[in-house]
Amino acid sequence: MGIKGLQGFVERICPDACRTVDLREMAEKHRVNHPDFPPVIVVDAMSCVRYWYTPESWVCGGQWREYLANLEDFIKAFMAAGIKLVFYFDGVIEKKKRHEWIRRRLQNNKEIARIFQFIKTHRKEPGREMFTLVSALPTFTRFALKWLGQKTVCTLQEADFEVAAYGLQHNCIGILGQDSDYLIYNTCPYFSIEKLRLDRLVTVMYSREGLCHALGLSLMHLPLFACLLGNDVVPESLLEGFWRKCLVTSHHKNNSYNRRTNILLAVADYVSKVSCSYSSLKQLEETLPLGSDKTLLYRGVASYLLPGQQSPWIPPNVTNCQLFSLQQQTALCQDKEIFQLAKEQHIQSENFTIFNILSKGEIECSNSLEDEYDTEIPGQALIYRPARQHIYSVLLESGKGGAYPFIKEWFVYFGNPLQQPELIEPVEPSIPGGTPSLKTLWFDKGPDVEKQRYSTFLACFHLQDRMEELQALEAPVAAFCCLLAYLMMQVSSLSLEDLDAFVALILCLKGKSAAQLAGLQLAQVDSRAVQLGAVFIRGLTTLLMANSACGFPFRMDDLMPWEVFDGKLFQEKYQQSHRGCSSEELLEGNESLYTPFQNLKSFICKACLAKKRTIQSRPRGNRFITGTQQREFNPRFQQTHRSAFIPPYHNPVRGVLWRNPRPQGKK
Repeated sequence: MGIKGLQGFVERICPDACRTVDLREMAEKHRVNHPDFPPVIVVDAMSCVRYWYTPESWVCGGQWREYLANLEDFIKAFMAAGIKLVFYFDGVIEKKKRHEWIRRRLQNNKEIARIFQFIKTHRKEPGREMFTLVSALPTFTRFALKWLGQKTVCTLQEADFEVAAYGLQHNCIGILGQDSDYLIYNTCPYFSIEKLRLDRLVTVMYSREGLCHALGLSLMHLPLFACLLGNDVVPESLLEGFWRKCLVTSHHKNNSYNRRTNILLAVADYVSKVSCSYSSLKQLEETLPLGSDKTLLYRGVASYLLPGQQSPWIPPNVTNCQLFSLQQQTALCQDKEIFQLAKEQHIQSENFTIFNILSKGEIECSNSLEDEYDTEIPGQALIYRPARQHIYSVLLESGKGGAYPFIKEWFVYFGNPLQQPELIEPVEPSIPGGTPSLKTLWFDKGPDVEKQRYSTFLACFHLQDRMEELQALEAPVAAFCCLLAYLMMQVSSLSLEDLDAFVALILCLKGKSAAQLAGLQLAQVDSRAVQLGAVFIRGLTTLLMANSACGFPFRMDDLMPWEVFDGKLFQEKYQQSHRGCSSEELLEGNESLYTPFQNLKSFICKACLAKKRTIQSRPRGNRFITGTQQREFNPRFQQTHRSAFIPPYHNPVRGVLWRNPRPQGKK
């Protein structure tokens, strides 16, 4: 998460540490000097997603096909220069960062409340100045890059540490990101994603040597400098008194600078007088008010020590390589074969969250665009909790008898203060004969186990009785229907109009290009549809988790949002449906979609009816839409509104997007 104020300090106060570079030229020099090794840039993907997401609309649930096209253009620009990219994503939130993670999530809640207030007041998309990440954007970015053929790594520890280590060990031409910690690690050059001009492959390179020259420090001083400014290990709150003393004695104080800038200069002045040795560090620990933990400074400095490096601050027999063999000993899952496969799939970005569950029994979910004042729709964390409880049971095999652990959930939703994790009990899904073992689901082969994988997946969403009908559909449509049926069962306020909007969405999305979707203009934006879009996208991540746990009855590619969702298109269908538009208008005049439309609705309504849930009509009228004129209706589509939907066909999937193969296993 970087050192507060350091990035801006370098850009404002240290011009010699900021140099504009041409990445093509750097790549060419690398090829000359290292002809056997192609030029590689390692990308801190989490600090890049804001840069990559450029579609104009961001509140409606995501313009996923536009975003996918952007990522493809980004990759092609580097490929044209002969530069290989390696993308790193945070795979864990370490305990030392939990406090900061919570602080940011609570701050995001306030920002999201302001976004919904804006939408309700102005009935339009907020400007980019209010931008917050689309729900689950980092998760699906990881899978998108993998789908686009890129090397994508999900980390086992702090991402910035693994990025810096990879850059050093593989002689990369640089790190692309926006995190001031890369100024502290002694690794390859650090390039700015914010300053990148993709058309010319020009950006700013931040120089550690230039920073040291401006501050009167050596490279060896930088880790101590970072710790004394406050970082992920040493809290700023413990350093306030130390900073005041530094400010009093510093010769570099400048009244034209802000307080943080003067603190940076004063701390640098102090550090420059400290000799680089372990004994100096120990003396410093004794004099600083570090509370009860006198090892904070030592651990903070050691956190910047990359594999193969030594530091004068640290005894020579100590390294910062974490002993992952210990992870197995303390993991919830004690089966080495299962644990190892989950770990490998995690690193290679092939599964989703299940390694975190099997290793430490703890998962988290960041903010979603949810309206705290809409009491009709629960938070997505609560909607999908029953499904997650079944997934936990599958993973921990809780149905086999004996005690089993609770899972610690850090899920953001309004009303959850995040003071401590919620302890969630695994619940066995309803499967005749019981849940198959994880070894069966993950390692066995053959048609019988494929069926078990699929039925176990469906059981997590209470749809195990609908297997034959779902298997008859194309895989993305089957996954969509599974999620939509679950949503309609779980949220009693969802109406027939909401169902119509979702079904029309997936049918009309098929065949639409990113450019066509980008050109779609909305007269207004409805806040309830914004929340439903976010809830649906979070549902797709729940499908990813279930698919990973059950041995991949679906290809992960079939569960991606660009296959089944577009934010603006959903807004359009939602508004049309709630103001009573005909099926003709909902389906854009395409008569070939009428039968699939009725049949998919029929399937979902029957699945809900089997669980004693009748979907009622609750049109919300045109209170959010004004001045829109309906087209002439084709009698083929004319249908009066009913208070409840009556399935018209015996076979609810007849004529609906059939597919030939059965669900495919993992690629």
